[in-house]
Amino acid sequence: MTTARPAVVIAATPTSNGDLHVGHLAGPYLSADVYARYLKATGRPVVYTTCTDDSQSYVVSTAHRRGLAPEELVRTSTEQISRSLAAAGTLVPGLPPIDERYRRTVLDYLLELHAAGRFQPRTVRLPYAKNAGVFLYDGLVSGTCPVCLSGSCGGACENCGHPNNFDELIDPKYTIDPSDPVVYREQRILVLPLEEYRERLSSYYASRTPRWRPHAKQLIGELLARPLPDVPVTFPGSWGIPAPFPETPGQIVYPWIEAVPAAMYSTWWAATEQGNPPGAADELWRAESGAELVYFHGFDNVYHWGLVDLVMLMAHGDRYTTPDANVCNEFYDLEGEKFSTSRGHLIWGADLFAEVPRDLVRFYLALTAPEFQRTNFSREQLHSVTTRRLVDPWNSLADTTSLVLGGVVDGTALPTTEAGRRRAAAMDERFRLCYELPGFTLGRAAETAITQLARLRALAETVDPARNGHSPTAPGDLLLEARTLLAWTAPILVDTAERLTGLGVDLALGGRPATEVPAFRFPRLPATDSPTRPTTLIDSAR
Repeated sequence: MTTARPAVVIAATPTSNGDLHVGHLAGPYLSADVYARYLKATGRPVVYTTCTDDSQSYVVSTAHRRGLAPEELVRTSTEQISRSLAAAGTLVPGLPPIDERYRRTVLDYLLELHAAGRFQPRTVRLPYAKNAGVFLYDGLVSGTCPVCLSGSCGGACENCGHPNNFDELIDPKYTIDPSDPVVYREQRILVLPLEEYRERLSSYYASRTPRWRPHAKQLIGELLARPLPDVPVTFPGSWGIPAPFPETPGQIVYPWIEAVPAAMYSTWWAATEQGNPPGAADELWRAESGAELVYFHGFDNVYHWGLVDLVMLMAHGDRYTTPDANVCNEFYDLEGEKFSTSRGHLIWGADLFAEVPRDLVRFYLALTAPEFQRTNFSREQLHSVTTRRLVDPWNSLADTTSLVLGGVVDGTALPTTEAGRRRAAAMDERFRLCYELPGFTLGRAAETAITQLARLRALAETVDPARNGHSPTAPGDLLLEARTLLAWTAPILVDTAERLTGLGVDLALGGRPATEVPAFRFPRLPATDSPTRPTTLIDSAR
């Protein structure tokens, strides 16, 4: 007897400084959800999880801009993010509490590395807001990227993906008060020296980056072509987890260093929420678990999720598994411009799902997913494209199939032919290539669904409703292929899939096409209305 390989699917941890807009959801959260649902449909145990990133300095800067206490912003943002993930229909069982157990998990992980000598003390030069009297990092500082010369915040450039640690950002400004003069001061901190892991990193990337998308793979090549940086482990700040190390009294744990133990904690919490017996927080991440580990994140996080977090796992020797793949998306624009909370140029995810049937939103986001380059969201296009390419032909197939079945009672076994089974097997293969790594792509899965939908509409016209033996297509073949389409679109069209499984329709993946299929009614899809107001005027004050 064989046991299916477990999988741990991690979506980038959202910063708790606001809700998720459509651009966020079209990136890692929908992709990770579809992949997790695909694995579950093949019979594999899956944990899909994430957690809020409460320690980020962006919480402090956003809270100041909104006139809130950081703790209040975290509380409301966590509630909003949790509602948005639920509104999108994701398998995430909720957001784990960032509580004392979370902090203990993080600190235990770091203290073990500290005891093993993995962190090194360094004296570094840091930007410092002279009047405010605070050291600047990440969301507290902005300037010019030293690599691509675009505007950037501290830590890493979202445009080119390169890090800009310590004093590397050109012409730094304090984001909370740009008029406050920025000077430099030296501080003794602890760092994680990435260069020490170059040999192991090179071996890992040689075997794994062929499974990565081109842009992310290119960035890794650029990073390896120069000396790898020291990553701060502690920082002289006041927001975050107090650092427990004697060398750095009064400092905090650098937020990005929390990511790996945070993901482990989230995995443990989600697994227990799914009914698994509680175990060690890192149990599913242990090498002996044999789990497939897959990260989903944006290009701007390749440096952190693809390099820093990898070293954080390698620093523990061979104890932990390393990611099988990093599935990375590009930016998703709104009406041709970047989503912007400050300018009110956005659509909150929960608002869109409240306005448009969930399956239609998920399908359109899949179809236009920013997988290899920036793509664009348009509310009007959501209506017109889903109506023309999905809803109308889908419901036409549903109507024709209903006529074909006539008075056949649901559940009646209808025989299939060898020709029908061959076509169903061909459909299986085309869809499987869309969902399996390394070729995972939502866009091609959605396009494949459209192609097969058109073919099945034509096929349905060749079925004789009277079943008098003269029809070139057997009713059983039509239903077998229709069920195949439904099974492969189920990871995207989650509400349709839930209705069908509730009626007893088998949507499992992985078996051979059956010699007979129980009769069922092909479901109709709901329609969507054309938008009544421009997207750029949606209020961003939530």
